[in-house]
Amino acid sequence: MFEWFIGMRYLRAKHKHGFISLISLISVAGITVGVIALIVVLAVYSGFTTGLRDQILGVNSHIIVQKFGGTISNYQLQRDRILTVKNVTGATPYLYAQTLLSSASGGSGVVLRGIDPETAKNVVGLSQQMTSGTIQDLNQDASNRVPNIILGKNLASELRVRNGDKLRLISPSGPLTPMGVIPKITTCQVSGIFETGMFEYDSTLAYMAIANVQDFLGLDDVAHGLEVKVKDKYLDRADEVAAEITEKLGPGYIAKDWMMMNRNLFAAFKLEKIGMFIAMALIILVAALNIISALVMIVMEKTKDIAILKSMGATSASIMKIFFLQGLVIATAGTSLGVTGGLGLCELLSRYQFIELPSNVYPMTTLPIKVLPMDVTIIAVSSIVITLLATLYPSWKASTVQPAEVLS
Repeated sequence: MFEWFIGMRYLRAKHKHGFISLISLISVAGITVGVIALIVVLAVYSGFTTGLRDQILGVNSHIIVQKFGGTISNYQLQRDRILTVKNVTGATPYLYAQTLLSSASGGSGVVLRGIDPETAKNVVGLSQQMTSGTIQDLNQDASNRVPNIILGKNLASELRVRNGDKLRLISPSGPLTPMGVIPKITTCQVSGIFETGMFEYDSTLAYMAIANVQDFLGLDDVAHGLEVKVKDKYLDRADEVAAEITEKLGPGYIAKDWMMMNRNLFAAFKLEKIGMFIAMALIILVAALNIISALVMIVMEKTKDIAILKSMGATSASIMKIFFLQGLVIATAGTSLGVTGGLGLCELLSRYQFIELPSNVYPMTTLPIKVLPMDVTIIAVSSIVITLLATLYPSWKASTVQPAEVLS
């Protein structure tokens, strides 16, 4: 294949104008930097999205089942029916209320969640997030009339309490008297502290046994809904499982999966990822423009050589192929170096995690990195395609050289 032989000779040869070689090196460096930047940026976005999803699902369940118009009175029966749905691994009832917590050092508004410790441990990730105490501590002894409560790390720090300390739990919706609504107050004891890594959850969430929350809120044996967990491999298809649950329970019930409840957040991440891909791809485009300049200058320098090749029988297609192959080598070299450098940098950032993030601003403390093979493939293919498109004009320009005009 003489086109390959001549193309490589032109690429390695010392040009009359050294500036041509410099532009070629700059083109390779530009492609390399662009590919590295794309791989690292998309890996950070993928890592951030996955980390945020895992932390959200560590506190919330995969699916929430609720009843139109109020609470679920027969929640144990409905739980058993949900467990018969394919790909469901667990279900647990919950209660939800906005209350106040007060200690000797101050007070704070909290979101109080009533859970069943026996069934919740297989549905929500609270058991893995406990830094002190266990979820089973919510099941208090019959001799202990003070209900136990589990607080988030930041909430416990704000109230300056630890395990064994007493707190006052205050509900603003108390009984109505001639003097107005009197807040309902009960004393509880801190039995554990959890940490999710997300400031919003760690500073506002508190857990109690569902029976204690029912008693505190003056409710019968009811639940606000049921939390459901699906098999991990069906996590991205939770909407299908939610539809099966709704069909199983019949009219009057609604099942919302985690993707539906957080669709605005993850849609924004997806849009930002596409925007960053386009922005970083401009670096590769600039490098491709440099390739156009370099190849056009080579064509101008090798005009007589091209004329001689044509007079010896080379076709216009062969001439185009010579310069197209030069662009292919530059694209492959730059892309290969970029992929190697990008994956190496991602491995370095992932292993040593020397970039720390403020926990009160971001939902994670270190820069998250997750390299997706599909992202790397799209980046590599896009880089080569953009670069090859840039070689079309110089290659066509070389094929239009007329031997009679040049050699006369």
